[in-house]
Amino acid sequence: MGLRVHLPAAAGTFLLPLTLCALTLLPQGLLGNPAEQENARSPALLQRVKRGWVWNQFFVLEEYTGLEPLYIGKLHSDMDKGDGSIKYILSGEGAGTTFTIDDSTGDIHAIQRLDREVKSQYLLRAQARNRLTDRPLEPESEFIVKIQDINDNEPKFLDGPYQATVPEMSRIGTSVIQLTATDADDPTYGNSARVVYSILEGQPYFSVDAKTGLVRVSLADMDRETRENYTIVIQAKDMGGQLGGLAGTTTVNITLSDVNDNPPVFDQRLYQMSVPESAPVGSVVGRIWAKDRDVGVNAEMKYSIIDGDGRDTFDISTDSTNLFGIITVKRPLNFENKPSYTLKVEGANTHLDPTFRHRGPFKDVTIVHVSVEDVDEPPLFDSPSYYIEVPEDADIGTVVKVVSARDPDAANNTVRYSIERSSDPEKFFYIEITSGALMTVRSLDREEVGWHNITVLAMEMNNPTQIASVSVAVRVLDVNDNPPSLKHYLETFVCENAKAGQLIQTVTAVDPDEPQGGQRFYYSLAPEAANNPNFTLRDNQDNTAWILTRRGGWSQQDRTLFHLPIFVSDGEAPTQTSTSTLTIRVCSCDQEGNVMSCNAEAYSLPASLSKGALIAILACIFVLLVMILLMLSLRNHRKKPYLCDEEENVHENIVRYDDEGGGEEDTEAFDIAAMWNPREVHHPLGKIRQDMMPEIESLSRYVPQPCVGGVGVAGGGGGDSNVHSYVLAKLLEADVDPCAPPYDSLQTYAYEGEGSVAESLSSLQSGTSNADHEYDYLNDWGPRFRKLAEMYGVLETNNPPMW
Repeated sequence: MGLRVHLPAAAGTFLLPLTLCALTLLPQGLLGNPAEQENARSPALLQRVKRGWVWNQFFVLEEYTGLEPLYIGKLHSDMDKGDGSIKYILSGEGAGTTFTIDDSTGDIHAIQRLDREVKSQYLLRAQARNRLTDRPLEPESEFIVKIQDINDNEPKFLDGPYQATVPEMSRIGTSVIQLTATDADDPTYGNSARVVYSILEGQPYFSVDAKTGLVRVSLADMDRETRENYTIVIQAKDMGGQLGGLAGTTTVNITLSDVNDNPPVFDQRLYQMSVPESAPVGSVVGRIWAKDRDVGVNAEMKYSIIDGDGRDTFDISTDSTNLFGIITVKRPLNFENKPSYTLKVEGANTHLDPTFRHRGPFKDVTIVHVSVEDVDEPPLFDSPSYYIEVPEDADIGTVVKVVSARDPDAANNTVRYSIERSSDPEKFFYIEITSGALMTVRSLDREEVGWHNITVLAMEMNNPTQIASVSVAVRVLDVNDNPPSLKHYLETFVCENAKAGQLIQTVTAVDPDEPQGGQRFYYSLAPEAANNPNFTLRDNQDNTAWILTRRGGWSQQDRTLFHLPIFVSDGEAPTQTSTSTLTIRVCSCDQEGNVMSCNAEAYSLPASLSKGALIAILACIFVLLVMILLMLSLRNHRKKPYLCDEEENVHENIVRYDDEGGGEEDTEAFDIAAMWNPREVHHPLGKIRQDMMPEIESLSRYVPQPCVGGVGVAGGGGGDSNVHSYVLAKLLEADVDPCAPPYDSLQTYAYEGEGSVAESLSSLQSGTSNADHEYDYLNDWGPRFRKLAEMYGVLETNNPPMW
């Protein structure tokens, strides 16, 4: 048995010699053929296995655009009898998605468009199976479907557009840039990937090699100064450039780089410059420029003064751009000595190209004329600075130096001198205004100020703005005018167990003077202590002296303190001396000489309190003070009486009797709007307050009794009626409430401050008397109490009633 591959007729025209592959079938017994299973018990016979599969590679053209699936080939097994019992199965790359097989006939089709540039071949596997039992009839084998290339991709320049640079004045054939176009078609099949280059734009300046794509210069002596940038278009065409080939293009931007092929040229043959004579060294006079058509380093210049009478007075340098020449002052100028200068300046390129030396010389020369301008200059001292030495014992008025300055101008104006105040704040010196004589006006002391740095000013008489200054350093020389004195050790001790001849102290002296030969001190006891029985002094001849004991047996009980006068003198003329007193205490010491106590009373001092006990006493005192302050504070803040349990809400206008209000002008203590909108209050009559009965009865006698509902009487305004009703309602509420405080809103309305002439209107004590109150005095208090007088019914008879 075997399987044959039938290829489409069209495929045969594209096939190269076919490769035939013969696969040997396994014995059918191993494959589980049902027909052979029935004869399994029959004697095994040796038979030759027939070749079942014959394979060839499939070749398919890419980019098929037909409407029907592309037929690739047919698989057929020798065991296929045409009865549909065999099922063909296709697996592998693209099986079911790109390629399909008719499981009955074995026809293979491509159902998707194939692109060789995406995938050039597919590896598939085929197998024939029994349709009923799904057992393999043939072993699975592999075959390849190769996609055959067509010219469907144009050459492409992957990195375009390109940038290139070539030096100007390059020769013909100079390489500029290498271009390469890529064609995705198969280079091994036909001419689809064979690329040929050509130039579409850019002649006659540049050309391109047809095979390599190398761009070259095709025109000699291209000048950057004439034209710098060029744009060319290069084409790459496949099929060897034949008709019908695909083409791609790219752009190349070519820039001519500069070379030093142009010499510099000054834009002026004569430069005119001027500079004031007061210009300091280093001042800029002007700049010149030798223009060069080249750029970059090829235009960099170097300038030099090659001739002229100002070569030693002026200098020239190149600025930071290396293009311009900067002329500066090299030496001080003086209009009176020389009013003008002439310079011959050369400018030359610094980077020369040997190829273009024939275009030289690459330098140029110009003339610069510099005029010095006359200015009014300040005075000029005969020395840039002065140094003076003066002994510190110089007399006041001693002339230490005569400074001199002159006007350098032709006018030669008179000069006046002075000392800058800040340089001599203590005014040790004075300078004579006309002669410049510098003298002392105070005594000098080297030990206080060893140097004086003063500044002397010189000013022109005719032009005070022209001032010059000079530094004068005055050194004060030392004179032996200070006596020596003992250094540091003016107190020492001697142990009680000290023996005769024992060293107790080494003394040294100091002297603020600084003699040229160095310090030399001499020590001795003062004449009054020359025969001191307790101590003696030994001069060590090295500017130190020892204090020694003359005896032993020291005791604090006998004497605790000794005073030893020491005489010190120096060795300079005039000799200076001094006497210093050394205090010596008698102390008790241990065996090693360490001081234990130097106070004789220390043995009899009573035991003192410890720090802990003292802190405890202070803490107790502090606690007692806090308790006393707390008791005083509690005593001053007594508790307020409580209201009845039934009293939950107190009217916001109720105030305390022991406080005074602000009078009628106080509009913040109560809400007047509430008084203009009274409420009817109906309380069941209950227990009447006994403490308010006299006050209520007295009010009722003078105030007319309208209904509580607040209806006003004729002749009274609506506002007055409302107030009357509100007051009566509050009175009634106070009468029937046994827990109400002894104050009401009426008292709030008529509340007076401390400054009122009516004093307090409180009814706090009204309950102590049953007698009626007289309110006639309200008429005497003026119009501010008119409303109150109306409420209490004490108006004069000629006034109409208010209620």
